[in-house]
Amino acid sequence: MVGIPDLEAEPVIRRTVRFLDERTATAPLLRKTLRYLFPDHWSFLLGEVALYAFMVLVATGTYLTFFFVDSTKQVVYHGPYAPLRDQHMSEAYQSVVNISTTVKAGLLIRQTHHWAANIFLAAIVLHLFRVFFSGAYRKPRELTYILGVTMLMLSLLEAYMGYSLVDDLLSGMGLVIGYSVGLSLPFVGGNLMEWLFHGPYPGQASLWPRMYIAHVLIFPILIGMLLGGHLLLVAMKHHTQFKKKRSQSENAILGVPAFPGQAPRSLGLLFGTAGILFLLGGLVQINPIWLWGPYHTYSSTNGAQPDWYLGWLIGGLRLVPSFDLVIDGYTLVPNPFWGGAAFPLLVFGFLYFWPWIERRLTGDQSFHNVLERPRDNPRRTAIGLWVVSWVFLVFVAGASDRVNVMFDLSYTSQIWFYRVFIWVGPTIIAFVAYRVCKELQASEKTKHEQHKAEARARLAAIQRTEA
Repeated sequence: MVGIPDLEAEPVIRRTVRFLDERTATAPLLRKTLRYLFPDHWSFLLGEVALYAFMVLVATGTYLTFFFVDSTKQVVYHGPYAPLRDQHMSEAYQSVVNISTTVKAGLLIRQTHHWAANIFLAAIVLHLFRVFFSGAYRKPRELTYILGVTMLMLSLLEAYMGYSLVDDLLSGMGLVIGYSVGLSLPFVGGNLMEWLFHGPYPGQASLWPRMYIAHVLIFPILIGMLLGGHLLLVAMKHHTQFKKKRSQSENAILGVPAFPGQAPRSLGLLFGTAGILFLLGGLVQINPIWLWGPYHTYSSTNGAQPDWYLGWLIGGLRLVPSFDLVIDGYTLVPNPFWGGAAFPLLVFGFLYFWPWIERRLTGDQSFHNVLERPRDNPRRTAIGLWVVSWVFLVFVAGASDRVNVMFDLSYTSQIWFYRVFIWVGPTIIAFVAYRVCKELQASEKTKHEQHKAEARARLAAIQRTEA
């Protein structure tokens, strides 16, 4: 009598793979997928945090679209929030106030969405730091790096549009600044702003539907495509990795398999990221637009600040002296262009072209799969820290008006201090970083030589004992 196989004793995963293979012949692909190696270093999880924050952004943003009204038509507020009652405001602002006060879970979802945007951008920036200072952008991963930098730039524009859609006092002032910077673009600025706004700011009502479609559809699709392409290239080229030992080959792939190593860890990070974002949305207030009030062209406030990811652009606008490029009585380049457009273009230009600049400086045409520590490349570390500290100091300068309001420090004195220190400070930091990296290299080399000498001494002792 033939016994019946004990199906319960067979592992569930093996039965699942067999079931799929019998019907689709995908067992080799599944086996390869489950054995795919992932990097085993915490810094590589920063990219995953950005991915999961983006997923939360899409989910919460989808919920908010059911209640947001993309219109600047003026209405009178008669809602439950008493301080705003009987005030004139746009339908867009009224809808966001209603989301925050009357829609079930509206305030939780809106604040979670806002926090997710901040965490998404912060994770991308930190991930970029890891990629830059470890040399992960080197051949053959330049395209992967370029997609990441492009995603950061589009994400900044996407966040700016989402911030502006609310039409509260702060976002309205931010849109005015963006409009002024756009006008300052040489040759094309006026026509471009006329096309976007249909006239001088605030233009016509058609801007909000355009901006809304771009924010909820066009830019998310573009960012999602860049994310997909970025991850596909990472999978095709495999990940980079830090050295485990000095003799490690560039061709060896080290890491943990997709299952059971990476999958549980990644799922835990997904639920942890989403949980923290919803906790922040429920417990930590962010952008209380009911306190700012609706935007009107005649309204402004002192000490107004944008979200942190735009603070460096405000700093750039504040620090540039009153200088217009005038030729034969015609203002070719107005003042806002230098800090609002030329400065970010210079920063992103550096990021885009750095892999080829470094290759030209070093003459290195080799393929690289093993990462370098910051100390291993003092020149790159020094240059990177110069740029990072330069942008950070400009970012700090953007808060000069807040410092003036809170601590009564002269605004003019602060601006003149930063105009000098944004050049002196990064230079000092870069020099110190370069010397520290050199000293760490020398110390490490000395320790390595000592270990080799001790090993030779032990071997000689053993040989004398045997003799």
